[in-house]
Amino acid sequence: MIKKLFILFCFASVSLNSFAQAVFENHRSEVYNFLYRLSMKGLIQFNDQVRPITRIYIEQCLDSVEAKSASLSSIEKAELAFYKKEYTDARMNGVEEANRFFTNDANGRWRAISIQTKNLMMRVDPVLTAGLQSRQEGLVRQYSSGFRLYGYAGKKWAFNFSFNDINETGTGIDTLRTGSSETGVNGRLASNKQSLNFAELRASIAYSFKNGSISFGKDYLLFGYGENGRTILSDKAPTYPYLRLDYQPLSWLRFNYTHAWLNSQIIDSNRTYNTGVSPFGGRREFFLRKFMAQHSLTFMPIKGLDITIGESMVYSDRFDAGYLIPVLFFKAYDNLVSNENINAGGNGQLFLQASSRNHIKNTHFYGSLFIDEVRIGSIFDRNKSRNQLGYTLGATVTDLGLPYLTLGAEYTRINPFVYRNLTPAQDYTSHDYSLGDWMGNNADRWIIHAKYTPIPRLKINLRYQQIRKGGAGTYDQQYFQMPQPSFLFDLQSHQKEWFLQASYQWIHNLYLNASFSARQTTNMVSGAKTNNDLLHLGVAFGL
Repeated sequence: MIKKLFILFCFASVSLNSFAQAVFENHRSEVYNFLYRLSMKGLIQFNDQVRPITRIYIEQCLDSVEAKSASLSSIEKAELAFYKKEYTDARMNGVEEANRFFTNDANGRWRAISIQTKNLMMRVDPVLTAGLQSRQEGLVRQYSSGFRLYGYAGKKWAFNFSFNDINETGTGIDTLRTGSSETGVNGRLASNKQSLNFAELRASIAYSFKNGSISFGKDYLLFGYGENGRTILSDKAPTYPYLRLDYQPLSWLRFNYTHAWLNSQIIDSNRTYNTGVSPFGGRREFFLRKFMAQHSLTFMPIKGLDITIGESMVYSDRFDAGYLIPVLFFKAYDNLVSNENINAGGNGQLFLQASSRNHIKNTHFYGSLFIDEVRIGSIFDRNKSRNQLGYTLGATVTDLGLPYLTLGAEYTRINPFVYRNLTPAQDYTSHDYSLGDWMGNNADRWIIHAKYTPIPRLKINLRYQQIRKGGAGTYDQQYFQMPQPSFLFDLQSHQKEWFLQASYQWIHNLYLNASFSARQTTNMVSGAKTNNDLLHLGVAFGL
């Protein structure tokens, strides 16, 4: 395996010209929303279908915005100046030596450690958070600590490491994270159920070449757009290791490839053995191996219009080097190696993504289609169709009557049995959390939302959503029942929620945040209604 990765890196190094080095920025950073909104106004071309993106690319986008500063409002200009102090990697890399500790760097941005030599730039900052959450089940206190380190070696290599050790204490700890888009956890729960410890770990090393980069890391991977979830790839599952290739051979064509090592959460009984000692049950346990390969092509026929077609394959049991070939047709390859045996093959998907920005002034239209299984010949035949697919349709418009006011609406539908496979180890999940939309299958969601920035860096978000969720059904229904069970069969619940959030970035990477949600859930089987209000207050630095 190491030999194969080395060959891939050497292949990338054939290129003669340097490309922007790849330190991937935290996908939750507020700068994404800043650039996303300006791309809606047609001020920049922002390629963010695949997140996270690199700090240097963000810096380049900010430079493009600065060139059109005459078109910005006073609040936008203030935020641009603020972000320009943070994203300075390209213009600082390779300048004169300057090592600083617990002081401002040359751009006036405070850093714990900033090391600058001819062939190395490295920055280190602490990560600290504290929060209080009140809900029906009780009060939860959350605190964390860690650090983030990133930098550049020479003109082609980049590295990034972030560790955040998180603790929750109280009587209302949510260990499952199944009822919201909040990222799932894999941690240690105390025997009294009132203390939970887990970590968020992200890291990568990357090599850049002409028009692209290749990286090996452990991080979140997001694909497409969505206000409170993503149909194709989301951050619902914890981070997982991956090999990633980004390549743009033409100005109107981008290629992305990922091979990921997922967690099946299923014990491999054949490899598990007794250790012969008594502590902790005396067994050495192994989990079934699980992997995902994904690739996509994005076409940009005109400014502001992106059309993406892609394919993914979740497979298990053993690593297959064939899926390290980025340009391979995964479904056809799977049919060959499994000898057309459904019990020996993997779980393949196709997906489409479309995005239109500023073709109607200040507006973004987007849509995602995730195809788990479909019969093309009977797609419109109610009795024979197997339309196991999910989709999202949405639109946002900004500066609607008020500067920096953004309004949007979105609908997501996930048909029955999507994300699920006859081999549980090949479900579209990692750590038992969906890689796609957090609702799972046989569900839909309506959202309307409003976002407003009254002063620089103060973000106010108001959202209303309704979610309907049906039953999971059986495997016999999934593979044999004709016609297929109707959408929302065995309806389980209907949820309505108001959500209000305010966040202020006081100084660079220091966030003060507060949120309140009021949720009503109706059990459609018993008719019982439950209300759950949640209040959160917190402060975070370094994320």
